[in-house]
Amino acid sequence: MLTWALTFFVIGVIAAVFGFGGVVGAAASIAKLIFILCLVLVVICCVIAFVQYRRSIQ
Repeated sequence: MLTWALTFFVIGVIAAVFGFGGVVGAAASIAKLIFILCLVLVVICCVIAFVQYRRSIQ
């Protein structure tokens, strides 16, 4: 999933050089959405790992 976010990010950066519009503007929006989704999943996984670690110590 992170690969898709990076791909859309590169497309978005190229679009920024030429001016956002049409499909390219949508690619930038998709990249933002996937990136935020990845960050949320990382935070959730870190919380789950922390809780499991705390339980294994006790």
